[in-house]
Amino acid sequence: MIFTLLTIFSMPQTLPSDGLPVPQRYGAILAIALGITVAVLDGAIANVALPTIARDLQASPAASIWIVNAYQLAIIVSLLSLSFLGDILGYRRVYQCGLVVFTCTSLFCALSDSLGMLTFARVLQGFGGAALMSVNTALIRIIYPQRYLGRGMGINSLIVAVSTAAGPTVAAAVLSVASWQWLFLINVPVGLGALFLAFRFLPDNPQKASEQRFDIPSAIMNALTFGLLISALSGFAQGQSGKLVAAELVALVVIGVVFIRRQLRLPVPLLPVDLLRIPVFSLSLGTSVCSFCAQMLAMVSLPFFLQTVLHRDEVATGLLLTPWPLATMVMAPIAGRLIERYHAGLLGAIGLGCFAIGLFSLALLPASPDNWSIIWRMMICGAGFGLFQSPNNHTIISSAPRHRSGGASGMLGTARLLGQTSGAALVALMFNLFSDQGTHASLLLAGGFSTLAAIVSALRLTQPGPQQKAG
Repeated sequence: MIFTLLTIFSMPQTLPSDGLPVPQRYGAILAIALGITVAVLDGAIANVALPTIARDLQASPAASIWIVNAYQLAIIVSLLSLSFLGDILGYRRVYQCGLVVFTCTSLFCALSDSLGMLTFARVLQGFGGAALMSVNTALIRIIYPQRYLGRGMGINSLIVAVSTAAGPTVAAAVLSVASWQWLFLINVPVGLGALFLAFRFLPDNPQKASEQRFDIPSAIMNALTFGLLISALSGFAQGQSGKLVAAELVALVVIGVVFIRRQLRLPVPLLPVDLLRIPVFSLSLGTSVCSFCAQMLAMVSLPFFLQTVLHRDEVATGLLLTPWPLATMVMAPIAGRLIERYHAGLLGAIGLGCFAIGLFSLALLPASPDNWSIIWRMMICGAGFGLFQSPNNHTIISSAPRHRSGGASGMLGTARLLGQTSGAALVALMFNLFSDQGTHASLLLAGGFSTLAAIVSALRLTQPGPQQKAG
C-alpha cells in the first residue's frame, strides 16, 4: 500500500548517465543525511534513557533492555531483504517507504504508555530504519559521478560515525531539558523534512532488476540466521543458561547451512554470496566487521571507566568522548578525496593502525590522567577510524556490479551492525570476566581487533582497486 502511494505521489527524477547535477545532488544527499542520522542515532540514544523509561513505565531493568534489542534485531533481520527489494523495486522507493514508516513509528514510540507497546513500536521503527540503511549507499552511487564517489562515501561515513559516537551525548542533552518521549518526537519533523527532500530530489535506479523474484523462504531463513546469531552472542556474554545458548547455536548452524546452500543455487541470491567471491569485496567486509567491533568495545566501555573509576560526571564524560567524533568529522571527508588517488587498502591499513595505537594508548592510561591525556588519545582513535571508513565503504560499493548496488549496500550495513552488536556483547563478557578491569580488557581487545582489521585491509593491496578496474 505504501509503495503504491509513493508511486502515485512522487515524480521520479531524471538521471544523467553519470550522477546528478549539482543543485539536485545537494538536495538528494541532504535527504539521505537526515534519514540516516535519525536511524543511527535511535540505535544509541535509548541506552542512556533506559533507567528513566523503565522507571516511568514501571518495568524492570532487565525487561527494559528489549527497548534497545527490539530495534537492533528488527534492523539486522530485515536489512538484506530490504536491500534486495531495492534492486527490484528501486532504491528511491524503498528509502521513501522507510522514511514514512520510521517517522510514523517514532510518534508511536513517543505515545507508548507501556513496555509492551513501546517494544512493539521499536520493532516497527527498526524495520523503517532498516529500509533507510539498506539502500543509502546504493543511492549515493547513483547520486555522485563515479569520479567523485569517494566524496559521497566520505559524507555518508561521517554521518554514520558521528551519529553512532554522539548518540549518548545527544540523549543526555535532550533528557536534561525534556522527558524521554522527546527522544522519539524530534524524529518526526526531521523525518518529514527528509521525506519532502526525498520526493523532490532522489533519483530512480538507472536500471532495475525487475526480472529478479523475491524469495520468501530465503527472507525467513535470513531473519532466523541473523536473529539467532545475535541472540546467542548476547546470551553468552550476559551469562544466560548454557543450555539455551547451545540450543540457539545448534538451530543457527542447521538453519544457516540450509540458508547458504539455498543461496548458492539461486541465480541472484538474497545473501549475496556471489559478491563474496570478489576478493576485494569480502576482504573489505571483514575489515568493516573487525573495525566496528573495536569501535563498539571502546565506546560502550569508556563511559563506565570515566564515571566509575575516574569519577567524572555525565557532562564531563560526554565532553571527553566528543573529540572522537570530531576527529572523525574532520578526517572522513578528507579520506573521501584521498580514495580518488590512493588504494583503499593502504588508506585503511594506515587509518586502522592509528586507531589501534589510540585504543592501546587509552588502555595504558595512568591511574589519574588529566583531561588532555584522554583527549589526545580520543582524537587519534577518531582520526584513524575516519581515515579508514570512507575508502572502505567506497570499495565495498564500487566493487559490486552497478545493478547489485542494493545487495552491496545491504552487506555493508549488515557488516557494521554485526560488528557493533558483537562489540557490545563482548563488553558485557569482559565486565563479567574481569569486573573492575572490564574497561581495560575491552580496550585491549578493541586494539587487537583494530590491528587485525589493519592486517586484513593491507591484504587488499594485492587486489586492484575498483577505480583501477574501471580505468
